[in-house]
Amino acid sequence: MSPFEHTHSFKHGSWLLDALYEYAAARPLKTLGVENTLVLTLLHHMECPQESRAFVWDWQVVMGHFLLLIQTTLCNTSLDNPTQRNKDQLIQAAVKFLDTDTLCYRVEKPETLVELQKNEWDPIIEWAEKRYGVKIGSSTSIMGPSIPAQTQEVLTSHLASYNMWALQGIEFVVAQLKSMVLTLGLIDLHLTVEQAVLLSRLEEEYQIQKWGNIEWAHDYELQELRARTAAGTLFVHLCSESSTVKHKLLQE
Repeated sequence: MSPFEHTHSFKHGSWLLDALYEYAAARPLKTLGVENTLVLTLLHHMECPQESRAFVWDWQVVMGHFLLLIQTTLCNTSLDNPTQRNKDQLIQAAVKFLDTDTLCYRVEKPETLVELQKNEWDPIIEWAEKRYGVKIGSSTSIMGPSIPAQTQEVLTSHLASYNMWALQGIEFVVAQLKSMVLTLGLIDLHLTVEQAVLLSRLEEEYQIQKWGNIEWAHDYELQELRARTAAGTLFVHLCSESSTVKHKLLQE
């Protein structure tokens, strides 16, 4: 099961804070590390619970220590803000990636790779253009496509709806995939982590199919990229999800 698939089954409830406190309290103080740091940091940030109990406990098993380490790093970065950037600066940093988006740069040869990029990348760009009502396009020029100012304004406005913590996660995912378009697809649940990573590595995968795979290098890079992308995506969702509980009055 993909770590990202958990985001499709979020259940809202009022028990999450207690569950996380129980998890942290169950760990001896001497073992306070990545897991407890992440849990306590999320407790500090979150005002409303949103995930199911099963998700919280499965989380430790499915994600593993590496994913938790990445998320703890994102938590600490969000808390400390070492670069001292405000929300507008974080948004601009993310939108700037659109100028060098992987999906927008195309090759002219060989024909098989040209066709592969067209078949795999064009549908994602078309989805993004339709979803946000913008124009992105692609180019074979080394200068890349000319992104309209209106497109940048629309995406800037969209990202402004996220809080500072979520924006840290978005920038992290964009940096992993080298693509703002793929990141938007992940956040909107249009793509899974595996799909987004495969699309971001399309040319590399093409070369592997042609020349062969070096297991100790290519496989490690693939798994690491999946873990980092999954961790960042989950972090965005954890920092963005909210719930409202309304009690219905029973009439006698």
